[in-house]
Amino acid sequence: MPEFGPQPVERELPTEEARDLLALVRELVQREIRPTAGEEEETGRFPREIFRLLSESGLLSLPYESAYGGGDQPYEVYLQVVEELAAARLTVGLGTSVHTLACHALAEFGSKEQRAEHLPAMLGGGLLGAYCLSEPSSGSDAASLRTRATRDGDDWVIEGSKAWITHGGLADFYTVLARTGAPGARGISAFLVPGDAPALTSAEPERKMGLRGSPTAQVHFDGVRVPADRRIGDEGQGFAIALSALESGRLGIAACAVGLAQAALDEALTYLAERKQFGRPLADFQGLRFMVADMATQIETGRALYLAAARRRDAGKPFSRQAAMAKLFCTDAAMRITTDAVQLLGGYGYTTDFPVERFMRDAKCLQIVEGTNQIQRMVIARDLLGPESD
Repeated sequence: MPEFGPQPVERELPTEEARDLLALVRELVQREIRPTAGEEEETGRFPREIFRLLSESGLLSLPYESAYGGGDQPYEVYLQVVEELAAARLTVGLGTSVHTLACHALAEFGSKEQRAEHLPAMLGGGLLGAYCLSEPSSGSDAASLRTRATRDGDDWVIEGSKAWITHGGLADFYTVLARTGAPGARGISAFLVPGDAPALTSAEPERKMGLRGSPTAQVHFDGVRVPADRRIGDEGQGFAIALSALESGRLGIAACAVGLAQAALDEALTYLAERKQFGRPLADFQGLRFMVADMATQIETGRALYLAAARRRDAGKPFSRQAAMAKLFCTDAAMRITTDAVQLLGGYGYTTDFPVERFMRDAKCLQIVEGTNQIQRMVIARDLLGPESD
């Protein structure tokens, strides 16, 4: 009988440099992240030192230009790094994706002077970013946000609250979307706000079902003043900037979902190979073999889907629909696969002695963040059929 159990993921990488990069990531994961992941998630400990290490290693800047401290890596490579990190600990994979999202506005829409002044520290200076779009009363309907920025001389003064902010209260900088004009999408602008700005505060972190090591909190702007040169892009361009960032961010979430699903499958394969019932390994039972075959097929499909979307992005082609498809499929698959992993482990899967119950709780979040999966279906349908009739 051939050896049964998890196998290393075979990566399709375009260069020798990228292959060396993935080898570095796998070594770092095994040494620094995986050994303490379960314990730290159980206690809700945020691994800030891991993010400093990722920054020092150049892993928080991969898809950005080397002229500003980036890694000059295509999204195809960056996302596979995110997948490896998420497989070890979703808090780290998701945090890397969120940091990359927070840098997107300045990197893609900032002036040359803004990028030169701020990006090197954001990308490689040990800083951690957060992205502030959602509010207590505006989630999926992001264009209805109420946080307002008012011009006062050489400053903008920001008033309002943001909700569901990953790294809220811990971030060194926030990319903030605020209203500067009339209601609707055209009245929104983007700002880069320092994490230590006076009058910026955060609430206690939310008590979440999963991802307990990743802080999620409301962030309050009670007259936060930022210089006028910290507005990113043109006044009123903020909603377009936000949508552009989310398109790329959805690919990060898809990669996280595939990594989490792969971790759940690997745990289930190990258990099935070692556990015996009725005098035979569980791996011999056809019903269970069919389950893992379906799980593996969904993982391979999801990986191919997010990589295909990434390659479109790298080639400068439109990828909004493909990103929405990848986010939708991969996160739904992760929910199914982690649930099946719990089932395969039986009673043990429902206990905290094994990580699959944590994987299942973590997976639920991925169907919600960066636009719920219902929103992804709207994005896909609009691309195929056009806008809904009034």
